[in-house]
Amino acid sequence: MADATQTTPAPSRQGVKPLLLGAALALAGGGGGFAVVHFGLVDGVIPTFGGGGGAGGVDIAFLELPQFLVSLGSAGNGRTLRFAATLEVDPARRAEVEQLMPRLVDVLNSYLRAVAPEEFGSPGALIRLRAQMLRRVQVVTGDGRVRDLLVTEFVVN
Repeated sequence: MADATQTTPAPSRQGVKPLLLGAALALAGGGGGFAVVHFGLVDGVIPTFGGGGGAGGVDIAFLELPQFLVSLGSAGNGRTLRFAATLEVDPARRAEVEQLMPRLVDVLNSYLRAVAPEEFGSPGALIRLRAQMLRRVQVVTGDGRVRDLLVTEFVVN
């Protein structure tokens, strides 16, 4: 049998240049982004969230929803959801939203009872449920009255 020698091709130096160029551009972009934020070159572009009466702050009012106790699935399994939330509302329209409280309680209670019990255990369930509930509240109250739904209690037993 003849001795067969295997020759392996030498690694290509051409693949190193794009890698170094990409690393240099990433460092330059990161440094530039840091400098822009650190030295405040983007004032007014990034929204500020803050208190309701401060300089440049947005006036907001909070309206607490009553606590919900919802049975999940069949009555035999005994699983319940205890849920409480607060609505962030426009202060000028707080009274209008308060008048709609019975409808808000009804729509949220109906929605929470309709959600499948498996949904509560999935990762990201609270985010999806919160978005759905906020949209339902905004449909009931009308545009511009409710800005956000803040979940203050979410316990599945």
